[in-house]
Amino acid sequence: MHEEQPEAGRYRVEPPPGVPRQRRRAAEAPTAPTASTAPTTEGRRDSRRRAAALAKRSRRRRALKWTAGAGALVMVAGCGGAYYLYRHFNDNLTSVKVQLGDESERPAAAGDALNVLVIGTDSREGLGREYGDEGSTGHADTTLLFHIAKDRSNATVVSLPRDLMVPIPECQNAQGKKIPGSTRSEFNNSLGQEGRDAGCTWKTVEKTTGVRVDHFVQVNFEAVKTLSTAVGGVEVCAAKDINDSGSHLKMTKGRHVVQGDEALAFVRTRHAVGQGGDLTRIPLQQQFISSMIRKIKSDDTLTSPSKLYKLADAATKALTVDSGIGSVDKLKDLALDISKVDTKNITFTTAPVLDDPKDSDRVILKQPDAGQLFAMIAGDRSLTETAAPPAAEAPATDAASPAPQAPAATAPAAAPALPAKLVQLTVRNGSGTRGQSGPTVEKLRAKGYDKAAVGSDAPPADTTTVSYPSGREAEAQALAAALGLPGDAVRPAEKADPKGGLLLVLGKDVLAAPTGPAAVPTEAPEDLQRVQADDTDVCAK
Repeated sequence: MHEEQPEAGRYRVEPPPGVPRQRRRAAEAPTAPTASTAPTTEGRRDSRRRAAALAKRSRRRRALKWTAGAGALVMVAGCGGAYYLYRHFNDNLTSVKVQLGDESERPAAAGDALNVLVIGTDSREGLGREYGDEGSTGHADTTLLFHIAKDRSNATVVSLPRDLMVPIPECQNAQGKKIPGSTRSEFNNSLGQEGRDAGCTWKTVEKTTGVRVDHFVQVNFEAVKTLSTAVGGVEVCAAKDINDSGSHLKMTKGRHVVQGDEALAFVRTRHAVGQGGDLTRIPLQQQFISSMIRKIKSDDTLTSPSKLYKLADAATKALTVDSGIGSVDKLKDLALDISKVDTKNITFTTAPVLDDPKDSDRVILKQPDAGQLFAMIAGDRSLTETAAPPAAEAPATDAASPAPQAPAATAPAAAPALPAKLVQLTVRNGSGTRGQSGPTVEKLRAKGYDKAAVGSDAPPADTTTVSYPSGREAEAQALAAALGLPGDAVRPAEKADPKGGLLLVLGKDVLAAPTGPAAVPTEAPEDLQRVQADDTDVCAK
């Protein structure tokens, strides 16, 4: 039985033992102000206004430290200064140590970008017959690959259909059981079937997408009910009346606030919308999660201690996570990291698919579109147009003594980008394997870099980089884009001659592609389904 929790932020300080309670109360009673010290009526009002404003700012600061995340990623935790709360939330969490096997067989690391796998299982364990398949251990019913950019300016969330036919690799669950793989199976069989756990789904996603996963979060039916209730309901929209016999959702056309069983019915609805099936259920889930993100980030939630406590309690009870984020502290850090992304820069999409020619009730990946989308995620390329971070404001100065004018900067201004054919470029091999510079130079010349030339070998480097002298950043960025390199591959060469050219150093990552680094697409496939998390006009059709 859980102990009754006191209201957040309320503490009682006991007076010293041995003092009668009445005397202690008298001793604690405030002394009445004298005529000389009593504040005026107007003064009391000003004090109250200042105190209220400070309290509001303080609550918001505490709230921002307490809550963050997105949809099923509502990783909200905090201790509010009370150790027993920390223990309470920590005890709520369930963590699993995943077995991922040979590190060399996994995709390349995403650097400072984050890839979190969100698994919604259809487990019916402990639930009644009204949910169907009573007692089922559950499969990977809803799966989202949540990519958070290195600079935290944007995020991409890819839905993977449960009926997608994929190879499921051999895996080992947390209990040490080795489970044979399958060359062709439904994606949702990567969890639950033959004892597979979330680690098996993790390996299947990496095998299917080529994207390295950093963490996983698993939720069940009950999580949707408790989290939606904890935030006071989530607004959704129906473009028509809905009466779904499978999910038992009955909803009239228009906007509604759903929580508990009705929220669960909404995200499970598929027969009464679109063409029926999993692919028409996915947009409802994306709409629901987007709306929950907006609700969690709203002042209505952030400034309510009771909602924050309920949300943190519900989230930590609802989640199963990998051991890498298996504590309140680690989960909170991850959640705060994710919360840095502005809602308008979170894009939901669905992996491009086609009907499976072998089974009309299943789907397969549509190529090359799916590969193009996965390559963008692996290369940290955004589906969202994001603005550059605002420039830092100059510090305020004393109006009575204006600050002296700063001397003009001595660094040369950035020059317009030169055409590729005029760019001086030296290629050095730091991959540790001979013969890499020549093919890369040929590739660059084919792209218009006529002045590309082979230089001497460089010291060993793990990753490929482009360095540039002062004033030549534009050309360096263009070269990186031409080679499909991530943004952090471009860096200034402070000691280089300003009249010099660019330097491309090939790292060990070049070995995966004999002719140079694999190009990362700069644009998404045409007709890619997408929804922005701040779009409030999305309705279930």
